[in-house]
Amino acid sequence: MNREFINIQDFTILIEEAQADKALVDACYFDEPVIAVAFYGSGNVHLEVDYTDDKAQFDYTKGLALSFYANEKVQFVHHIDSDRPLECLVIATALRNIEQLPEQENALFHELLGALTNAKENYVSGPSFFMSAAMQQILDQIFRNQLQGKAKMMFFRSQITALLAHFFGELSISQKQSLSNDTLARLEKAREILQDQMENPPSLNELSREIGLNANKLKKTFKEHFGLPVFKYLHQERLNKAHELIRSQEMTVQEAAWQVGYDSLSSFSNAFAKKFGYRPSEIRP
Repeated sequence: MNREFINIQDFTILIEEAQADKALVDACYFDEPVIAVAFYGSGNVHLEVDYTDDKAQFDYTKGLALSFYANEKVQFVHHIDSDRPLECLVIATALRNIEQLPEQENALFHELLGALTNAKENYVSGPSFFMSAAMQQILDQIFRNQLQGKAKMMFFRSQITALLAHFFGELSISQKQSLSNDTLARLEKAREILQDQMENPPSLNELSREIGLNANKLKKTFKEHFGLPVFKYLHQERLNKAHELIRSQEMTVQEAAWQVGYDSLSSFSNAFAKKFGYRPSEIRP
């Protein structure tokens, strides 16, 4: 388990990573009331939020942006396994700091997270959604960052600001344009199919039939919900999966390329470098 705390002005950043050969449980809590947003990267840990006599559970966390209010009586529990590694970044600010934020930031919290700024319970769940491709790319860069010292802090400040800006931007859009629960469920099924079959994915028409959504609506709503067209999203997921396999030393570069559906090692290496800024052979475990 790697856990790092970074303080940036009135925000505390918690970065957690964990891989396990066997099932393990990690629990944490805040020592004062906070409003926070948790961003989940690779892996798909099960999350339980224990508060007073109740419990909230999240079974699918990969790609999730989850906002909440919590005080010191709330415990967050991650269930980690060999095929469910943890990548979680939490941006939190103490409730007492909200009114001290710059005017524009203060307004965003009150307008879009009003239920959290006026929380009366130990735990209040705020808006949550699956991140856009732009947000996922920022999160990937944070977890793949190899900078040190002052350069690392400069990098974190810029990326955290960008991630929060995207979060509030997506939240603002989602409050104006919402998809039905049925459509959202079908889109989540489509994403699971793409992730499970990335080596040999279905065609758009095959995917459309499998989830029960016509191809035109699938194309439109998938991009609207996830921020990328279907197969550009698949391309990004392939590279994310390959990075995870290589970094964990689970596979060689060649094996990872084949595993995610690349026949050409040079094409894989070029696409990888374009996304992450360095070649797969340069990954440090």
